[in-house]
Amino acid sequence: MLRSFFLFLSRNRSLRHYFETSRSAGSLTKRFVAGNNLDDGMEVNGQLAARGIFVALDHLGENVSSEVEAAGASREIIAALDRIGQAGTNTTVAIKLTQFGLDLGNEVCRRHLRPVFERALALRTRVEIDMESTAYTERTLAIVKDMHSEFGCVRAVLQAYLYRTERDVAELNHLGVPIRLCKGAYQESSDLAFTAKSDVDANFVKLMETLLREGTYPAIASHDERILMRALAYAKELKLAPDRYEFQMLYGIRRQWQQRLVDQRQRLRLYVPYGEAWYPYFMRRLAERPANVIFLATNMLES
Repeated sequence: MLRSFFLFLSRNRSLRHYFETSRSAGSLTKRFVAGNNLDDGMEVNGQLAARGIFVALDHLGENVSSEVEAAGASREIIAALDRIGQAGTNTTVAIKLTQFGLDLGNEVCRRHLRPVFERALALRTRVEIDMESTAYTERTLAIVKDMHSEFGCVRAVLQAYLYRTERDVAELNHLGVPIRLCKGAYQESSDLAFTAKSDVDANFVKLMETLLREGTYPAIASHDERILMRALAYAKELKLAPDRYEFQMLYGIRRQWQQRLVDQRQRLRLYVPYGEAWYPYFMRRLAERPANVIFLATNMLES
């Protein structure tokens, strides 16, 4: 019920406008969001790089309604890539295709994506294409395959709670497309996705083990201690070198486990969001991990 409540809040436009323009509300997100602009994102990038942590930098935003907005998103990510190149850090960029005009058509989206991939390829980094709701899954994967074929520097994000993901993992592994496996943060119907946490966890572990055995530099995106322990044990069982895979976590969540992985010389990449459109992202994080509500309430009492 709490998950549904926060997902509802993430889609409420009136509340979104209020919170995104409220200074006091914005101050509560600092643990989870780097800040409102690229300078803020790069500052956090530098801090994490100094600790031996990689970053996936994400300019927040989705579902643009005009080509002007899509072109603006493309310019923003190209600017981020240029700054990453100057910094010389092992940093990728994470994007959502609806931010690049997917709602306006596949070709509109591809047109604004290509300059981003051209720059990423030149700078020898990678573009991580986030997965959105199932309304976009098929089109997103089609574009992932196109970008992989044309540029090669792409990683797809797949969601373990979807029934179809086992098939998608097999197909992308066959093509050699790197995959970031996450549980999934959108509300989906029971005919498309597992709804019980135990089923999602079981499918995640199953797909994770497939990726560690057969995938191309997979990323295991989880904050679940049991899953992390299983991943470490299975990688050891397979005698995988630490440079054959990486762990990914969200900025500001499970900091003790983040440091534990670094101390064990595991590769860790944090998903670091920045930008003014932080509200839907923040609410989905609360829906995905209700324990974060305690942290939010604590900050509200202290402010």
